Amino acid sequence: MNDKSAPAKPRDVLTGLAGVEAARDRLDDWQGSAAAEGRASPVHVMLLSLGRFDTVNLAYGEAAGDGALITVAQRIGHFAEDEFEDGEWIAARIGGGKFLLAVREACSRERWQWLGEALADAVALPITAIDNASTLRLWPRVALMRAMPGEGPQMIFDRAGEALERAHRSHGQRVVWADGTHAPRGRPSAQLEADLLAALDRGEIEVVFQPQYSLPDDRLVGAEALARWQHPQLGRIGASALFAIAERADHVAPLSRHIAERALAEAAHWPSGLRLSLNVTPADLAAASFARELLAMARASGFAPGRLTLEITEHVLLAELERSAAMLGDLRDSGVRIALDDFGAGFCNFRYLQILPLDYLKLDRAMVEGIADAPKDLAVFRAIVAMSKALGLQTIAEGIETRGQRDLIASEGCEFYQGFLQAVPMEAEEFAVLARRAC
Repeated sequence: MNDKSAPAKPRDVLTGLAGVEAARDRLDDWQGSAAAEGRASPVHVMLLSLGRFDTVNLAYGEAAGDGALITVAQRIGHFAEDEFEDGEWIAARIGGGKFLLAVREACSRERWQWLGEALADAVALPITAIDNASTLRLWPRVALMRAMPGEGPQMIFDRAGEALERAHRSHGQRVVWADGTHAPRGRPSAQLEADLLAALDRGEIEVVFQPQYSLPDDRLVGAEALARWQHPQLGRIGASALFAIAERADHVAPLSRHIAERALAEAAHWPSGLRLSLNVTPADLAAASFARELLAMARASGFAPGRLTLEITEHVLLAELERSAAMLGDLRDSGVRIALDDFGAGFCNFRYLQILPLDYLKLDRAMVEGIADAPKDLAVFRAIVAMSKALGLQTIAEGIETRGQRDLIASEGCEFYQGFLQAVPMEAEEFAVLARRAC
C-alpha cells in the first residue's frame, strides 16, 4: 500500500508530497492502532535533510532550487514505491530541505540502515537545472529510527531532528541512528556491487510485470517490466536501489540488457495483442549501438518490435536531447513506440514534446492522487489530457488505486492505466495466466 495521506490535510504545494500535518496524522494513526491491538508497532522512520540548501538558491536561483526539491521528492517517492511494495508508507516534506519517509512493516536494523544509505545515494545523484546548463549535487544526511511503543509524532520528529543535527555536526557521518547507538556497518558498497555481478551471472535478478489496462473497457493491453532482487541478507531490493548499485559498479548497461532479455523472452509467449513496456536508462541511450542491439534482442526472442514500448524519463534525456531523439526516432521507424514517463513529477520541459518522437505521455501518480478530492488537481489533469490529445498522443495514468480515480480518468479521456486497483506487479508465470484468461 503506498502513500495515502488524509484528503483533509493539504499536500506540500511545491513537491506534491504529503505535508507535515498529514505525516503527523499518519504516524499517530499507526501508533494508535498498534496500542489498541496491544502489540509493538513496526514503524520505521527516516528523516532526510539536504542541509545548507539556501546556498543552492543563492548560487543558481530560487527556480533551480525549487526544481531540485521537486526532483528530490520524486526520487524519494519512487524509492518508496520500489522498496515498500508490501507495506504502508508515507513520504512527506517537513519543510525547507527536510523530508520524511516512514513505513509500517517489519524491517531488520541492517535493512533499514542499508535503505537509508541507498536513499541518500539516490538523492545525491546529479540534478540538471531547468536551464539545462548547470548540474547540481546535493549531499543529504539521514536520521534513522524505529518508533517506540507509545511514542507520538512530536517525539518522533524531535528524536530524528536531534540525530540530524548530530549528523550535520559530524562531517564524516551521513547516516545516523536517533537512539544514539553506533550505526551498524551494514553491507559495504564494494560487497554489494560484487553481489550484484554474481547475481547477474547466476540469473538471480527477477523481472516482474505490472499489468496495464485500457479505458473505458478495463481490457488488459500489456505490462511494464520491473526489476527486483531478493538479496540473501538484505531482502528485496527494488529497481531504484538496484540501478544505483549497478551505477557504482559501472554495470548499468549489462543489468539493463539482462532485464530486457528476460522480459522479451517471457513476453514472446504472451497472446499476440499484448504489449511490453521497458524502461530506458541513460546508459542505454549513451550507447551508439543501443537501437540495433535492442531490435536484435526482440527478433531473437520472437517478440515483434511493433509490440514494444520504451519508457523514458527526463533525467535520461537531459544530457544529449537531440541525439537521444534521433536514436528514438530510428526505433520508432522500426515499430517501437515511445512513452515519456513520470510526466508531471517535476518541472515539465515542454521542449521534449516538440523534439521527441512520442506516442504516449505516462502521467506520474502525483497527477492522479488528488483528482477525486481536489478540484485544482482534476483541472490540471484535464488540461494535460487535452494537451496530449492536441499533440496526437495517448495518455497512460500510473498509480490508480481507487475506483473513483479510475472513473474520473476514464471520463476525462485517458486511454490507459496501471495501478493496484487492478493488479500489483506479478511474477512472469502469474502474469502469463492472467494474460491467457484475459485474451
